[in-house]
Amino acid sequence: MNYISSIGSYSIMVWEVFKKPTKWSIMKSLILKEIDELIYGSMGIVIFISVFIGGVVAIQTALNLTNPLIPKDLIGFATRQSVILEFAPTFTSIIMAGKVGSYITSSIGTMRVTEQIDALEVMGVNSLNYLVFPKIIAMLFYPFVIAISMYVGIFGGLIANSLGNYSTSTEFIQGIQLDFIPFHVTYSFIKSVVFAFIIATIPSFHGYYMEGGALDVGKASTTSFVWTSVVIIISNFVLTQLLLG
Repeated sequence: MNYISSIGSYSIMVWEVFKKPTKWSIMKSLILKEIDELIYGSMGIVIFISVFIGGVVAIQTALNLTNPLIPKDLIGFATRQSVILEFAPTFTSIIMAGKVGSYITSSIGTMRVTEQIDALEVMGVNSLNYLVFPKIIAMLFYPFVIAISMYVGIFGGLIANSLGNYSTSTEFIQGIQLDFIPFHVTYSFIKSVVFAFIIATIPSFHGYYMEGGALDVGKASTTSFVWTSVVIIISNFVLTQLLLG
């Protein structure tokens, strides 16, 4: 029953976010601040992880191609497919759930503990719109992060392949171009938009409705990361079945 109650409260929260909007002059600065914090501030870790993930995929693929009859361009093909379909959108989103999600939960949770949210309500401000809506709009730029992750991941695979001398750069690039299906990129972007909404709202829910003191902010951040990751994984399965099944 607690899970059903939480789902209902989450749905009500999402509905309330879009009611009674804050003035655009104020909202604009809030959105730009969230873009800087959530998107631009996460680029470094995303690029770092993507490079090494792409490199690991390329190395593992190369080491498993033991049959000399198998063409070496399959290293590039497997790297491209793995990075575009799963590692860039899904793995990066799990990392973002930890970095961005924890930040969202802790910042809103701290405002709840220090009664700043109550002060907003007293002033007649829709606190959910004021706090959560800018994060949702900022996370609409998340597909841009995923696009960079795809590019950097494949580039990391190319570098690892060349350094390990598993195949030539020409063979790797030929593998990248082999049987390319443009819809796979669209599929990844659709997933990233859904994941972005999840990352923006579920941590906000746990921060906004948390109870207790300062120590409970950390517990709420941990809980939000777990549930955000769970929902991302379930959504990934459902979207894959709907879009590729």
